[in-house]
Amino acid sequence: MALTAGIVGLPNVGKSTLFNAITKAGAEAANYPFATIDPNVGMVEVPDWRLQRLTELVHPKKTSTDNI
Repeated sequence: MALTAGIVGLPNVGKSTLFNAITKAGAEAANYPFATIDPNVGMVEVPDWRLQRLTELVHPKKTSTDNI
């Protein structure tokens, strides 16, 4: 199942900075309004301690984590 999320807010409030902090994508973040007009796309791995614990117990060949 795919999950899509967006960051919405007023101009020049730090949306691109937040996006860069979460995804490490390197989107342009400038100190003037409307610096980022085109949408940026990034992927983030979602860690789950329960999956890690199950992996330690069962020892599967491969473990797949969730991504947003």
